[in-house]
Amino acid sequence: MTAIPGLRVGHFTDTRRPTGCTVVCFDRPTVAGVDVRGGAPGTRETDALAPLNLVAQVHAIVLAGGSAFGLEAATGVVRHLREQGVGFDVGVARVPIVPAAILFDLHTGDPAIYPDAEAGYQACLAATTAPVAEGAVGAGAGATVGKLLGFARASRGGIGSFQRTLPNGVCVAALLAVNAVGDVRHPGTQQIIAGARLEDGRFADLAACIREGRITRFSPLPPASHTTIGVVATNVPLSKVELTKVAQMAHDGLARTISPVHTPFDGDTLFAVSVATPDLPATITDVGCLGTLAAEVVAEAVVRAVTPAPSPAASVAPVAAP
Repeated sequence: MTAIPGLRVGHFTDTRRPTGCTVVCFDRPTVAGVDVRGGAPGTRETDALAPLNLVAQVHAIVLAGGSAFGLEAATGVVRHLREQGVGFDVGVARVPIVPAAILFDLHTGDPAIYPDAEAGYQACLAATTAPVAEGAVGAGAGATVGKLLGFARASRGGIGSFQRTLPNGVCVAALLAVNAVGDVRHPGTQQIIAGARLEDGRFADLAACIREGRITRFSPLPPASHTTIGVVATNVPLSKVELTKVAQMAHDGLARTISPVHTPFDGDTLFAVSVATPDLPATITDVGCLGTLAAEVVAEAVVRAVTPAPSPAASVAPVAAP
């Protein structure tokens, strides 16, 4: 993600539970769009990014654990930006525009611990252009995947980042916090690399369990208890309408790697932002091509979220029973 000039990424990780938040900060106001596909989203200011609405630019985006409590992290980001004099000019003040999305990780430890405003503030202070730390950090600290057989048989989730730069200078990148109901499959081989496990440690294959009638309902999983959230960024100048389409197409990357995905229990949400490079040729702004690349980098970021270097095996170990 940080291969794109003009943005920084910061994590705050609370190891007491664990949980945390991740902030994408922009050096200047940045055009953004969003697409929400999951049936149980937890979001802030996503309506502001609708193509027909006034605000077209954002100043930061927050991804957080903690379920709805974690939306408080955005308040700390707003405070930090206000102190820097950053925000949408409304005449009497500058109001920071900070959309946010959360995932449910309250089952891992004490649910009274969640990313609050101070966590968001600290994530801003930690924001850097260095390569993004991946795995069980920030918004991915308490993430798990493959929970249809219960949390005790799930695998570790996490946060992952991936970028692709074309010979003409176009860059598309993704940052994903993966906490899905479903299994994670490699987009090339379709082999399960993280997900629900049987008693002998083998992956159960949740799609097969549903297809064969071994799983007939998602209960007794708590409602709104999962979710994959993330940000796609490009250095190509795009409008809010175009970025909304890129965000929509980027969800194809989730469909290639997570099975099942976009369920009634997931709040899957992807933001798309344009951190434009002014001297890029005008002939490379095709939204269809950018959306296709967005789906690819999203799929790769999902894989990296559950298999971070240098210890991929550790990231797919079964989660201890709550």
